Amino acid sequence: MAEHDVMDKLVSLAKRRGFIFQSSEIYGGTGSVWDYGPLGVELKRNVKNLWWSRMVHQRDDVEGMDTSILMNPKVWEASGHVEGFTDPLVECKVCKKRFREDQLASQECGRKPSKHPGEHDDCELGEPRMFNLMFRTFMGPVEDGGSTVYLRPETAQGSYVNFLNAQMTSRQKVPFGIAQIGKAFRNEITPGNFIFRTREFEQAEMQFFVKPGSDEEWFEYWLEQRMDWHRALGVREENLRIHEHGADELAHYARRAVDIEYRFPFGWKELEGIHNRTDFDLARHEEYSGKRLEYIDSGAGERFLPYVVETAVGVDRTLLAVLSDAYHEEDVDGDERVVLRLDPGLAPIKAAIFPLVKKDGLPEIARKLADELRGASINSFYDESGSIGRRYRRQDEAGTPFCITVDGQTAEDQTVTLRDRDSLEQTRVELSQVRGWLRDRID
Repeated sequence: MAEHDVMDKLVSLAKRRGFIFQSSEIYGGTGSVWDYGPLGVELKRNVKNLWWSRMVHQRDDVEGMDTSILMNPKVWEASGHVEGFTDPLVECKVCKKRFREDQLASQECGRKPSKHPGEHDDCELGEPRMFNLMFRTFMGPVEDGGSTVYLRPETAQGSYVNFLNAQMTSRQKVPFGIAQIGKAFRNEITPGNFIFRTREFEQAEMQFFVKPGSDEEWFEYWLEQRMDWHRALGVREENLRIHEHGADELAHYARRAVDIEYRFPFGWKELEGIHNRTDFDLARHEEYSGKRLEYIDSGAGERFLPYVVETAVGVDRTLLAVLSDAYHEEDVDGDERVVLRLDPGLAPIKAAIFPLVKKDGLPEIARKLADELRGASINSFYDESGSIGRRYRRQDEAGTPFCITVDGQTAEDQTVTLRDRDSLEQTRVELSQVRGWLRDRID
């Protein structure tokens, strides 16, 4: 199957089954902004909950925070975003489309989609201009330069300016981390590939503050930890790789940077970044704020500005990687089956409950079971519409790992049929044991 076919089918399935919709679709949509539907919001929440559990709840050296989207504009001056968060932009004077100058070879002009900019006579490119990627707005009733604020392009700066607040109130000692999940905004010139590169997105970032000199050791530690986490999501090993940044690729703040890349249908792309940011951020905020941000180690009788090892993963990109990895087409008894082999812990719906027929009290038994599972925080779905085979196929596309059928035998011996999505094996389980049976497989 061609790569573009996989993406087309994935986008179609995402809408058909309620994972992802185009924002403001009834008005023609909004450029590269997406809404998460009933299944998508559950999958996204599961990804975030697993990240938070692994990064915060299972550790005693990482604290969670939730910082604001709007910050004092001096934060972005100190971070370098106001001055340096720019891309060179050129505009076609004919089709009026804009392109990043450094990526012209991979972009297509709207005038003639089959050709690249500059390759045909009626495409005339203007001079490059620098374009800041931050969204700018105004705070207060007057729109002037004194009230300019920005929608944050990353969550990390909120952790840096709160370094001492978090450290002192939590009574943490260096090394320790600050983790947060939140929205960020970038006015991307060339967004695309579905939810891979968007203008509004969600990040899960952790800033780990360490003593200078121990930064390389912690960098290696966190790289290994983050690779393990992606594997734990059920992503196949052959679709993950590590890309070490060369000297010409490093950001101005980084001593070292590594990307964890995933093989998307459109090629190998960055999924998560691990960066050694040295003391760049804290030093800049000291300079611009005039406040000391040094860590005082009273036991050792020393004070220092910590280095930072950052892990930064896109929640939306992770969700796309999970969907891409889970998508399969296969032949089952002569019929094509589309199935999302999502890890049971990630699946939006854990179990679907079907009465075989709409009589003999089977719907009542099935609904009671569905209510019991929901009460136990096992997200379930009740469906009595269509043939049992059609109901199975709908849940296969939704990634539901287990389907439970209430049939004539249920009334006789209080057992139901549990069907495994991946193996297609069917097992008889007592009604009273269903909740525990599922819990053992989804936790």
